[in-house]
Amino acid sequence: MNFLLRNEGTVDRVIRVILGLGVLSLVFVGPKTLLGLLGLVPLLTGLLGRCPLYTLLGIKTCPITKKGIDA
Repeated sequence: MNFLLRNEGTVDRVIRVILGLGVLSLVFVGPKTLLGLLGLVPLLTGLLGRCPLYTLLGIKTCPITKKGIDA
């Protein structure tokens, strides 16, 4: 079940959460547009630590633990 393993590192996750919250705030302040809901994508991937696009492209920014299983 490789698709359930974390593939984002800590820095990557923090950037995604901050970016997601910033874009999501456009729903409530500024232009108040529903396009701000697109901020849910980086927010959720950052919180879960897993990006489906990274899985498809074979990218991994998460370090591997000693046992060889992602934390």
